[in-house]
Amino acid sequence: MSLSSLSLKRPVLAIVLNIIIIVFGGIGFKYLGIRDYPSIDPPIINVRTSYAGANPDVIESQITEPIEKSINGIAGIKNVSSTSAQGSSNISVEFELGVDLEAAANDVRDKVSQSIKSLPQDIDAPPVVTKADASAQPIISMTVQSNTRNPMQLTDYAENVLVERL
Repeated sequence: MSLSSLSLKRPVLAIVLNIIIIVFGGIGFKYLGIRDYPSIDPPIINVRTSYAGANPDVIESQITEPIEKSINGIAGIKNVSSTSAQGSSNISVEFELGVDLEAAANDVRDKVSQSIKSLPQDIDAPPVVTKADASAQPIISMTVQSNTRNPMQLTDYAENVLVERL
């Protein structure tokens, strides 16, 4: 006797079995873990420098390359990537997983502060060194739109009503 023939002969038994499966599924879902993977901060450090009015070639040759050369001597670096855009330089330094991120950030800050003397004197501000934070990434992004409210009212509604509900 197969399950299908049993279900046709005894429909109440089939319904009860389905309800039991749903109840156990709900109980299992209730106790399901929130996060599958451990919370690991990526070992990435960013160095940002702004130089208003400079084109990408000037940024590359006068800011990005000297900072990259000074950073390359740090132990434990896995990858260094950089982008030079109109008026800004962004260098991303990725470290091996076993490296202490605090010590690596301090090493990067030291090397960047040593390379400041080789940078142009009229840069907007000294380079900013920041650590990547996994929890700083947005979880949800929304667009709020209305035909009857102006942008100020929409902003007020989003901050006071929607954010509170979420």
